[in-house]
Amino acid sequence: MLFVLEQSLELYDLYVLKIAVCDQRIERHLKTMTAKTEPERSSDPAALPASKQEPRFSLKDHLCRITGVDLTKVAGLQVQTVQTIISEVGVDMSRWKTEKQFASWLGLCPDNRISGGKILKSGTRQVVNRAATALRLAAWSLIRSQSALGANFRRLRSKLGAPKAITAMAHKLARLIYRMMKFGNEYVDKGMAAYESKYRQHQMKWLSKQAASLNLQLVPVPEVTG
Repeated sequence: MLFVLEQSLELYDLYVLKIAVCDQRIERHLKTMTAKTEPERSSDPAALPASKQEPRFSLKDHLCRITGVDLTKVAGLQVQTVQTIISEVGVDMSRWKTEKQFASWLGLCPDNRISGGKILKSGTRQVVNRAATALRLAAWSLIRSQSALGANFRRLRSKLGAPKAITAMAHKLARLIYRMMKFGNEYVDKGMAAYESKYRQHQMKWLSKQAASLNLQLVPVPEVTG
């Protein structure tokens, strides 16, 4: 038993060393990449890493520097997720003329098989892409998020089911990333309450149109107190 523990400890120490060497190589490569902006405030080196799984340098600062925006402000996009996406797609969004093309390249757009005007098969293209996988995982992580995106995902999940909702939200995250990186837009989350209010207004507008098409009019019901 002691022999097995010794062997396991030696392997653990070896893996920790190899990970540290890998982190150093990643940091050196990131430093060679052209900066679009400098981070507003560098992370405190004494506080790094926050966990054993994180690199031994401020990965977030480097990602903000080379992309020009802080993608981690988008709910569901953790630093490691952003790293995976950037390593797969790069930082040059000019390769795709529109966000729709970007989402299609990731395999997150509908790919309907149509013959004679009829849809024979509906789904997304089978694309082996680490970025798309990372976005789907990010979408699922929104299940308990108190953000606007979290509220949106839960509503999609109740309406479409988990698989379709995950793809739909991954598609939305991809479009957000495209806009932020191409145009330098900063993302501001308005919160779950703002999303619910906007959704309610949209539903009321839709109901009003439906009622008008039937020559009807919606009448507000006074709230019952007590």
